[in-house]
Amino acid sequence: MILNRGGRYARFSFFEELEKAGFDYVVSLEGPQKRYDLEGLSGAFPFVRFILLQAPISTGEAINLAASELSSPLFFVLWNDLRILRGGGASRMAERLLFSSEELARNPDEKNTYRRLCTVPVIQDNRFETVPTLIAPVLIRGSVKTVSSAPAKEGSHSLYPFDGVGIYDRERFIRLGGFDGTLKSFHWQLMDLGFRSRLWGEEIASTQAIKLSYEGAMPAADSTAEESYRRFYLKNLAPVFRGDYANLPLRRFPGYVRRSGGGIFSCWDDFKEARGWVKTNRFRFRCDARTMANSWAELFGPTETGGES
Repeated sequence: MILNRGGRYARFSFFEELEKAGFDYVVSLEGPQKRYDLEGLSGAFPFVRFILLQAPISTGEAINLAASELSSPLFFVLWNDLRILRGGGASRMAERLLFSSEELARNPDEKNTYRRLCTVPVIQDNRFETVPTLIAPVLIRGSVKTVSSAPAKEGSHSLYPFDGVGIYDRERFIRLGGFDGTLKSFHWQLMDLGFRSRLWGEEIASTQAIKLSYEGAMPAADSTAEESYRRFYLKNLAPVFRGDYANLPLRRFPGYVRRSGGGIFSCWDDFKEARGWVKTNRFRFRCDARTMANSWAELFGPTETGGES
């Protein structure tokens, strides 16, 4: 699926490259602004379905919408300002994500065909320098933060797919609930998907076999702590895991009120709603955020930090 960031990029050559790479069905999400090239593009590339949005929606909602329109087991999220430098074609990309017969023999209870929720490529900026796209959770002064690093080996784990870009297992994505459309910030949608997937036992990891490059300037992430962050915090950072389930204990409420800066009654409404969500999904949790951050380096190796948020 193609997400459009705007800008005057060569769309004809972009879709031509996708066709040559063997992508036989592409969904392009078009914003509500007028596009005068759609008739020509749809005639030249019948394998592309252009979805015309009547009103602006969040990026996470756009990905959810496109995923619901697909029937393929995998889908590749790309932006219109990215180009594929290395990959070997669509079928070769998909083959690399399959479990091998040896892996299935070692784990006969495995019911999935593909290795993980999402496989993320190496991404370069417009100067062909590798972008630090691997995100790792860490505990800093008692709080869960994230740090970034550049992928250096096959299968390096990441908390979430940088810029949303990656090859997703559609069944796992839908089972997970996709992106949270109530969060309007794409940064916090990514953080929410990443924490939820890891807390619920899913995996996001990189591959060296696929490399992309931005044509223009890299997008700036807006990590402002606003309403989206507050919901993210209640769903992901505040729950406590005990035994075989998670809960959002009442003792978290005073701290949430202080963090949010809102009125006590509106805070209670948010807290009560999140508490109900955690209760509904309590047995899907495999750990809590603090445990996950503590064990990340032990499980996946130390992270050479390139930034903090």
